[in-house]
Amino acid sequence: MWIILGVIVALLLYTVFVYNGLVSLRQRVNQAFGDIDVQLKQRRDLVPNLVETVKGYAVHERETLDSVTRARQLALEAQGSAGQASAEQALTGALGRLLAVAEAYPDLKANGNFQQLQLDLSDIENKLAAARRFFNNAVSEYNAAIESFPATLFARNFGFTHREFFDVGETARQQLDAPPTVKF
Repeated sequence: MWIILGVIVALLLYTVFVYNGLVSLRQRVNQAFGDIDVQLKQRRDLVPNLVETVKGYAVHERETLDSVTRARQLALEAQGSAGQASAEQALTGALGRLLAVAEAYPDLKANGNFQQLQLDLSDIENKLAAARRFFNNAVSEYNAAIESFPATLFARNFGFTHREFFDVGETARQQLDAPPTVKF
């Protein structure tokens, strides 16, 4: 009788231990996504300043400026990691076109405010790349934990579900993982 009771208590303690480990991993994923969100917010906050600076020099580049503004709005409204990844990919492309337009205006490239905004953008892009890697690593560990035995026996019953990676797609991955280049 005592042996059976001991086995039951050991199983319960082990279940609690595994459950607490899964909770810890889920919190790590949530924190990592929060870190990405902070970097994305900083980038979105930087965009209007960059657009306004370019507007003063490139008045006839209205289409490019509008596309950046639209892409920023879509990024603000995006939900979930997949939606945000897609919206941020569009914003990254629009920012690339905006910086390409800036290349055609030597006075703009020499503007101190524009140069500082480009440096800030470069810094944020580097931080975003690091935050995405951290998030995806946390998701990988979490997904592996909920799919491993014995956690897989009860993980779904306790609400632990598979999480998606912050994936921007194969075409943009190489561009985003490379450090941004700032040319003056």
